[in-house]
Amino acid sequence: MIILATFIFNIILIIPFCAGLAAAAARYGSRSLDCKAVPGTAGWPSKDSWASLSRSTGGWLLQPAPPGAVCHPGQPTYNATQCPAVQSGWSTFEFHQADPISTYWNQWNNDSCLPEEGLPCSGQGYPVYVINATTADHVRLGVNYARRHNIRLVVKSSGHDFLGRSGAPNALSIWTHHIKGLQVYDSFSPRHCNVKIPGTAITVGSGMQMEELYSALDALNQTIVGGGGRTVSVGGYLTGGGHSLLSARYGLGTDQVLEMEVVTPSGEIVTANECQNTDLFWAMRGGGGSTFGVLTSITVKTYPTPQIVNLILALATTDIQSPSVFDMVAYILSQFPHLGDQGLSGYAFIFSATPNPYDGGATTVAGIFMAMVLQDSTVEAMTELWAPILAHVNTTWPGQFQLIFQTKTYPSFYGWFKENYDTSAAGVDKIGGSRLLDADALTRNLTLSAEVFKQFSEGSVGNVYLVAGKGVHDAVPRGGSNSVCPAWRSAYVHANYWADFAPLNATAKAEAFDRVNYHLEPLRKTLAPDSGAYMNEADPQEPDWQHQFWGTNYARLLRIKRVVDPDDVLWCTPCVGNERWHQTDDGRLCKVAAWPSLA
Repeated sequence: MIILATFIFNIILIIPFCAGLAAAAARYGSRSLDCKAVPGTAGWPSKDSWASLSRSTGGWLLQPAPPGAVCHPGQPTYNATQCPAVQSGWSTFEFHQADPISTYWNQWNNDSCLPEEGLPCSGQGYPVYVINATTADHVRLGVNYARRHNIRLVVKSSGHDFLGRSGAPNALSIWTHHIKGLQVYDSFSPRHCNVKIPGTAITVGSGMQMEELYSALDALNQTIVGGGGRTVSVGGYLTGGGHSLLSARYGLGTDQVLEMEVVTPSGEIVTANECQNTDLFWAMRGGGGSTFGVLTSITVKTYPTPQIVNLILALATTDIQSPSVFDMVAYILSQFPHLGDQGLSGYAFIFSATPNPYDGGATTVAGIFMAMVLQDSTVEAMTELWAPILAHVNTTWPGQFQLIFQTKTYPSFYGWFKENYDTSAAGVDKIGGSRLLDADALTRNLTLSAEVFKQFSEGSVGNVYLVAGKGVHDAVPRGGSNSVCPAWRSAYVHANYWADFAPLNATAKAEAFDRVNYHLEPLRKTLAPDSGAYMNEADPQEPDWQHQFWGTNYARLLRIKRVVDPDDVLWCTPCVGNERWHQTDDGRLCKVAAWPSLA
């Protein structure tokens, strides 16, 4: 499959996509050490230099055109026959993860080449070159080349990145999607450690995706603490923390990590575990991807796959103006800490006015919809868990809410996943933000909670994920700790809100950021002011993001960043240590004159 993909890229996509580079050269002038090199300037490597890099990688260097260019007459890769397939695939995760430079949400490529004739199309929102890495040595070659030539370096696996770290203009990208492989252990001994860790584990390439892992492990009656999307890859998921339906039992995804193979910004291929490169091991488990090094393989714990009892529960009313709606919602959410302690996990969606799915949208309803699971349990246990809660709703608000309560049992986690994975759309412009909520925030003042969650979901849908709890609170990662936001260790809920907006419309984009801030602000300032946010699903404009994403861990993370990457070979935003650079309006990465001390 890799050989075929490479053949296609080299034959179809190798045509240099250089529209606008002459204009860029005129704007940027000669190379300055204060900025990363860009095409068309003296600091940018020659074609011969790039050809030499291609040879050193065995021909895995690509210069792909934007995937949407096939729909634009006059572009080098225009193909009217292929365009309909690109347009139909644009809304799917699978399309973008299979492309070397495309990302799931358009704005992270600056809307620079959407697959619609008549819109602008250029390559200036995308990396210029890509190494289609299949080994750690390919990654090493790319890191060294970017460092030597002062080129912006980015890393993409699947492109499932809500903060846009998977792509950048004027950059060399390392595409880790094809770094695969899976090795299974009955117990694991980290390299150069005089210890054997009991229990099953796997080592996988950083490009492995959730569906691949769940499927392979299901055949062994095993599973991992993993994400809810088919194309989510382990690299970004685990380096950012990684919440899961299994977290209530076992902890966050990154709590399961036993060892990592990392290519450092200095170009070394190193092993990080509890015995060597321990600072790097600590930082890479929660400090975020594309920051401290490029992950090439990772070893994590696995667990016997649980039987899953799934519950679809809805409480809704067509009286969308009723003040009881959010009183009821606040009460239900106040029960989440107790439910989480009993092993329940899942996803809740709060809506203030949405078309009623049970009458084809003839009416509008308000309330709460939940998809919840219990592991290794029974339908009877699920019913008993909810019985007193539903009895309270019926007693307090008699006859006001229609109840839907549907259960289904799956023999394994993968069995559940195949029917319930994330099916939201890609190929849109979308931003969002999040807040972690502990028991106090959910239970302290239900009148206040009702007001907050009303604003949180006003005019749209607010997501409230029960994905933390006892397993996360009690987790003891190898080495004693890791760098995830400390707020996770008391949280039960990861609340998040998303806003779509029209492409190529600065006003719409600004309004979307304003909407996200409006919906999140009462969670930040009123409900949980001392908490934090999940950095993998966060507001790119989060105030004081350093401490909201990493809390008291940020000072140590920054010190480690300065040691392992003193020249900022890896840079992304909002990411640890990015304060010394900024991206200009025309896409160049330049140093700032001064930056605040955040130690």
